[in-house]
Amino acid sequence: MKPFFTIDMPPLFGVMSALVIAFILGIGMAALKEKTMFNFMSEFQQIVQMVITKVIIPLLPVHIAGIFANMTHAGEVARILSVFGKVFVIVIASHLIIILFQFTVACLYSGKSLIKALKNQIPGYLTAIGTQSSAATIPVNLECAKNNGVSEGVREFVIPLCATIHLSGSTITLTTCSIAVMMLNGMPVTLAKMAGFIFMLGVTMVAAPGVPGGAVMAALGILQSMLGFNESQLALMIALYLTQDSFGTACNVSGDNAIALIVDKISQRMKLKTA
Repeated sequence: MKPFFTIDMPPLFGVMSALVIAFILGIGMAALKEKTMFNFMSEFQQIVQMVITKVIIPLLPVHIAGIFANMTHAGEVARILSVFGKVFVIVIASHLIIILFQFTVACLYSGKSLIKALKNQIPGYLTAIGTQSSAATIPVNLECAKNNGVSEGVREFVIPLCATIHLSGSTITLTTCSIAVMMLNGMPVTLAKMAGFIFMLGVTMVAAPGVPGGAVMAALGILQSMLGFNESQLALMIALYLTQDSFGTACNVSGDNAIALIVDKISQRMKLKTA
């Protein structure tokens, strides 16, 4: 089915250009420690985040409803949902495996109890499922880190930072769903293509806002440029991602506390050496 009207809005520049400029400006502002450009970029970030949270996210349910109505009209919804039902099982299982792996490594390194650490993380996990936002879960996740014995200075630095740059659950979901979409559409799936995509996805997630759906919105550029997704495939990716976004967010914030345990142990060892 064709839309009533379309608005052509080509990107100002390519994905790679945007990433390179972002890193150059970020590193440059950190090195110069000047406030003029920093304040400008900070306000620009607030504008973009406000557009996402106030305009794009509220309108996404309508957009997704249109996508599924179109698939129903084409007689494809049953086939697609049957495939992605299995994909979601794989995605959630992968989330639980990576959480267990991260906490196992963190507890072995820090000497903490694995069972206790996982038990302490349950409130943060459930809060993330309810809010679908890494940023909104920060206060609860800080309390989880406190219960794990992470020092105040480390947890107040690591947890907010990781909420915006450590999105393992989102990356797992985007990779798995993109492979499923490619296979459904007969697109070639090669190790070289997916390895490059995963690497770029890890870099792109640093720029993803910690709001519901922020990761998939940040990934649209590389899905189009690196994997060759068209508009309908990108729309399907948005729909599929948002249906499980709560579980991906829960995986993200759980991994943050595993990282906090490791950083806290490193901090303690450094203090002992300097003492």
